[in-house]
This record gives sequence, structure tokens and C-alpha cells, in this order.
Amino acid sequence: MRELVYYVAVSIDGFVADPDGGYDAFLAEGDHMEVLAGEFADAVPAHVLAALGRSAPGTRFDTVIQGWNSYAIAYSVGIERPYAHLREYVATRTRRPSVDGVTFTDDALTTVRALKREDGAAIYLCGGGQLAGALLPEIDRLILKRNPVVLGSGIPLFGSAPAANRPFRLVDTRRFGSGVLIEEYERVSG
Repeated sequence: MRELVYYVAVSIDGFVADPDGGYDAFLAEGDHMEVLAGEFADAVPAHVLAALGRSAPGTRFDTVIQGWNSYAIAYSVGIERPYAHLREYVATRTRRPSVDGVTFTDDALTTVRALKREDGAAIYLCGGGQLAGALLPEIDRLILKRNPVVLGSGIPLFGSAPAANRPFRLVDTRRFGSGVLIEEYERVSG
């Protein structure tokens, strides 16, 4: 069975975006960027990869699921398939534009459970916090790009999910001169 991986930038105090959904406080330059654009290229939007003259290797992720607010960032500027190199799913209960190659679902949990039973690479949980909270029972791995900033408020890592005792084990931490940490956790089974 393949994994659901929540790969996301986060502040020191656990927010994935500011109160307005913005993420400008997160570092877009620094020595950590080569790792993000190289090792995690499958999670880079297609138009960004093209601008960098790179392509996604398809070795880490082959599917992405994201909430409407995350998808709307690209959609609002005319990019209908931000992850055209992946199978794309958008969790939304209200909006369903007609976009070839994007599947809109109002039941993200059932969708993810079905995807996990298929063969393939990992599933990239792109965001946001509310969706991550809803999918917490299915998250197998967390890869947190912890940025050296305190936002004070905003969108929490797991939205407004009710308190849950879901143990994860830290398996790797990488430190960069930029101050960014990449922390990787795997779910403790049992």
C-alpha cells in the first residue's frame, strides 16, 4: 500500500499560512531551495519546474490531493493543472469547475483510502490545514519544511481538527544555513 505524505512549509509555531492564507513569510531563497527543487521536484508545480528548466522525475509522488484554497492559488491566475505531471485531486464540497485531468471530490477520506490501495508512488498531500486535519487518520509520513519565522496566528498545520493522539516518529532532520529545517516523521503503527 502506498503512503499519504503531508509535505508542507510550516512556521516555528505550527502555521502553514498567515490568517489570509498567504505564505510570503516562508523563505523562497536559500541553500534549502536546491533540495526542494531537486529531491522534492515531484511536489513543485509544473509551471515552476518549466521556469527552472527542470522536470519532475516521478519517483517520489505520482498523485496530489489538495484543498480548494490551495488549488485556487493557481486556478485564480489561469493555471488549471498546477501539477500536470501528477494525477490531480481537489477536495471541495462546493466548487467544481470543469477541468480536464483534475478530479474534484467531496469525500477526501474515501478518495485517499481508495488511492492508497492502488499501486504507485506516494500521494502528495499539498494542503491545506483543514484537509490535513480531515485526512490525519490516513497520513503516513510528515515532511515539514520548518521556516525560521513565528506567524503568531494563521492556518494551523492540521486546521481545526479535534485533538488526537496520533504518534509519529522523527526519522530525519536536515538543517540549512537559511535557517530552514526539513523534518521527516513517519507514523508509528500500532
